[in-house]
Amino acid sequence: MARRKLIYEGKAKILYEGPEPGTFVQYFKDDATAFNAEKKDVIEGKGVLNNRLSEYFMVGLASIGVPTHFLKRLNMREQLIRQCEIIPLEVIVRNRAAGSICKRLGLEEGATLPRPIIEFCYKDDSLGDPLVAEEHIIAFGWASQQDLDDMVALALRVNDFMSGLMHGVGITLVDFKIEIGRVWDNEFQRLVVADEISPDSCRLWDQKTGQKLDKDVFRRDLGNLADAYTEVARRLGVLPANVSPASKPTLVN
Repeated sequence: MARRKLIYEGKAKILYEGPEPGTFVQYFKDDATAFNAEKKDVIEGKGVLNNRLSEYFMVGLASIGVPTHFLKRLNMREQLIRQCEIIPLEVIVRNRAAGSICKRLGLEEGATLPRPIIEFCYKDDSLGDPLVAEEHIIAFGWASQQDLDDMVALALRVNDFMSGLMHGVGITLVDFKIEIGRVWDNEFQRLVVADEISPDSCRLWDQKTGQKLDKDVFRRDLGNLADAYTEVARRLGVLPANVSPASKPTLVN
């Protein structure tokens, strides 16, 4: 079999050239990083879980009319995705106070925000992905005002879908981040949800106990990260109910 062409390698995923023009293969690694990659480890099975969970969320979004780059899952660690131009911004949606917003604004962790708050960060690891205002985004040409309006609308639809989904299995969606890509159908541009949606990119708390079921487990040394992600997958029905948390999870097709 011919060696695949590597397009890009990030902290948690690798992109390869896809089998058809306009496609990529997205590979999920077991690497875990935090604090702009200052803390690193390899969590066996993490990539498998994130691949399956991201597929689950992307398929669910597509079913309600939210466009995504996801085409299909290829195997335990890989997805076929549509090639798109990633807008160099992280779109963060916050329902409760956690993480950097607590430090910036002196908020108590867990405080319910008056409404979902959307923030933008410029994607540049060397700068620490700084928070930016809409004025910066438009002035530097990262996105137009129409793009921003569409990105906000997409982010709020993702929030509605994810919040309801998680609430149904006893989990609070505290916040999450997504990336948005541009795709073209002839001369027509549209925006799609890209990258991934997984416990790597969300804060998820058990509604009753407040137990963290996301990457904060790794950031704060709160336990086994694979166990936390396995619990999320089990509640969503991605794992059989009788499977114990394990570093090598058995996934349901």
